[in-house]
Amino acid sequence: MGPYISNISKSIRMILDSQKKKAILSALADPEAVSIINSTMDQSRSVSDIIRETNVPHTTAYRKIKWLVDEKLLVVDKVLINDEGKKYSLFHSVFRSIIVKYENNKILVDADQNIEPLNKLTERFFSLGQVG
Repeated sequence: MGPYISNISKSIRMILDSQKKKAILSALADPEAVSIINSTMDQSRSVSDIIRETNVPHTTAYRKIKWLVDEKLLVVDKVLINDEGKKYSLFHSVFRSIIVKYENNKILVDADQNIEPLNKLTERFFSLGQVG
């Protein structure tokens, strides 16, 4: 971990707007989306790795991953190039944990941010000015 991010708390609680709450609730109600989120929680994964690990059908996996990225529940952590020169992305879950609670006619959603992608992004940003 770089010196710029060593003081970041291990648990960053997020403030969620109503659109983000709806997206989280929709994702949690979808077993395939939950499988994809679980697969990418601790480690960035390619679509191929996600399909292999979760057994979600190929077309469904691409559609769900696109939806999760559009809703900002997954992020593209890296874009790599394979031996044939084709680009592919590694995806990582935005959240480490999500708690949903229904109380007094309100749905409360509390989420802890998965800081792994944040750390990598911050390290890359601060290393841009360094000469190797």
